[in-house]
Amino acid sequence: MKQIKILGSGCTKCKSTYNNVLEAIKQTGIEAQVTKIEDIEEMMKYNVLTTPVLVIDEVIKVKGRVPDISEIKLLLV
Repeated sequence: MKQIKILGSGCTKCKSTYNNVLEAIKQTGIEAQVTKIEDIEEMMKYNVLTTPVLVIDEVIKVKGRVPDISEIKLLLV
């Protein structure tokens, strides 16, 4: 099972990333646990300054922009 985290303050871009991740999971049928992290101290552990950040299995895949659904699907397989 994939471990997916979306790091962000809750802004529009972060919410879009979260929704795109959920849709990509639905389309691919992959089992995944999705966690939304809005706590600044928790985000600092990943040493990133720009949000949103997409983390898959503890590896930063996208930061500072909203990935579209097709890109997320490619990252999941």
